[in-house]
Amino acid sequence: MLKLSGVIITFNEERNIEQCLASLVNVVDEIIVVDSFSTDNTKTICERFNVKFIEQKFLGYIEQKNFALSQASYDHIVSLDGDEALSETLQQSIIDLKSNWKFDGYYTNRFNNFCGQWIKHSDWYPNKKLRVFDKRKASWTGHKIHETISFNSNNSKSGHLKGDILHYTYQTYSEFNLKTEYFSSLSAQSYFELGKKAPIWKIILNPTWAFFKTYFLRLGILDGFNGYMIAVQTANITFLKYSKLRALNNEK
Repeated sequence: MLKLSGVIITFNEERNIEQCLASLVNVVDEIIVVDSFSTDNTKTICERFNVKFIEQKFLGYIEQKNFALSQASYDHIVSLDGDEALSETLQQSIIDLKSNWKFDGYYTNRFNNFCGQWIKHSDWYPNKKLRVFDKRKASWTGHKIHETISFNSNNSKSGHLKGDILHYTYQTYSEFNLKTEYFSSLSAQSYFELGKKAPIWKIILNPTWAFFKTYFLRLGILDGFNGYMIAVQTANITFLKYSKLRALNNEK
């Protein structure tokens, strides 16, 4: 029977880390937490569990997560963020894999909780993610943000697990606003480094399309007021991203 490593990176996750760890303890054979020197009670909470707690200066999302993978004793990985947890159904699906692992990695749906509401539409569900995988076959890739696990070979095969990753996102609208500002800056810098441009038409049309797709095509309207809020902020982050990119290009 194969063994699994649960791998998490954290920074100031005292609000969520306990439920994350509790969902892993009966599923994996070790838990690795790589923490970026949290200033809250994250470390204290982690010490209540049998985890390998490593403090590492933040290297960037992709680099930090790949560093965390390198600390795992076992090749088969369950990767979570500190604000995520495994549903009971997904816990059992992963336990079953220990005696029936067939693929190089497994996708699962991520179910997002926004301001206390589980969002069933708005392009936020099923939000498929590859989070259970053989680290010899896959790693974290991307550019600054929007990190994703990618297979090392085009011939890799994947499966899909029953159950959800429960993602506890923004719990207040103010928190959502702050993160929108932060991530739009990271996105703009990433696009700038990739040589992308921001003509006026993108600044006007792309946010409009982002709202329309999220609220109407992805049925955000069915998620009530929070669906509307998500659509507005999706348009806003798109607007800010391209506006900031245009400013960076003008500064060259």
